Order: sequence, then structure tokens, then C-alpha cells
Amino acid sequence: MYLKFRFRVSAVILTSSLVLLTVAGCARNQSGSLAQKPPVPSPSPKPITTADLVKLRWIEGSWRGTGDEQPPFYERYKFENDSTLVVETLADETMSKVTEVDRFELKNGQFGKSATDSGSVAIALDDNSITFAPLGKSRNFFRFQRESANSWRAILNWTDKDGAAKERVYRMERITPRNP
Repeated sequence: MYLKFRFRVSAVILTSSLVLLTVAGCARNQSGSLAQKPPVPSPSPKPITTADLVKLRWIEGSWRGTGDEQPPFYERYKFENDSTLVVETLADETMSKVTEVDRFELKNGQFGKSATDSGSVAIALDDNSITFAPLGKSRNFFRFQRESANSWRAILNWTDKDGAAKERVYRMERITPRNP
């Protein structure tokens, strides 16, 4: 009787252990550690040349930006040369005072901007849009999406501290309209 009972208990323990090992094995990632969340892939920079950057020339000009709960803001985009896009943030609609300057540069086949410990790199580029992924401490993905010769959208995506996906869209309208 004791042997039968011991055998049944052992069989139950063995079966339970196998079930736990199977479940644990399914919850492990490729490195063998338990996975808390699915891994987030690292963005792959898109190889870009100066010839590719010609596709982005539509963004040159002075723009008025608007968005939800955002007062109007003003920016000027201009190619300084065939590999550098300069973005100037302007104090107001008079466009007489520059308050900030960002530089998107083509270096070693990658187009983006960088600061001391953060930045962004282009991961997609076509005739009507460019998409950037964050580098370093940056958190935002963003896309410049052309709508017409005189308007485009800046679309920002990020995950907040609670893990919720967030998006903000700014509409950019050319200050001095260009003929289509």
C-alpha cells in the first residue's frame, strides 16, 4: 500500500514537473532567460545616398505647425548642401528670430540627427515621406508625410511610461504657398 501510494505521488510529482518544465520552456526566449515581454526589434537604418535625399526636397520652406492643444509654431527647413537638412525653430510668424537649430546629416550612408546621448536615424524614405527611429535616450519614432506641395504632417509615435502606445500629429502648412 505504501509503495503504491508512493508510486502515485511520485507519478503526480513527475507529471507536474514535466508540465512546469514544458510551460517554462515555452516562456523562455532564445537566450534561455524567461521572457517578460516580446523583444522589440532594433530599427534598421535605411542606406541613403545624396541622390536619395533629392526625394525630400519637398520639405524645404517655411512652415506653420498646428496640433491638438498646441499653439501654432513656426519652422524653416532648408538643405544647406546635398547631404545636410537644417531645421530652424522660429520664435513667431515674423520668422525674424531663430530659437533652435537641428541638423539632419548624411554620414556613412545613414541620415539622421544626433546629440550627446540621443538622436534619430532614417529607416524609410520615399517620394512622399521619411520615417525616423529613435537612437540612444530618444523615445519617439516620427514621420514627415507630404500631403500636397503646401502641406504635410509630422506624426510622432512613442510608448509612455506605462507601456501605452501614443501618437501626436502636427499639420504643417507652407507660409508662402508654392504652386503645385
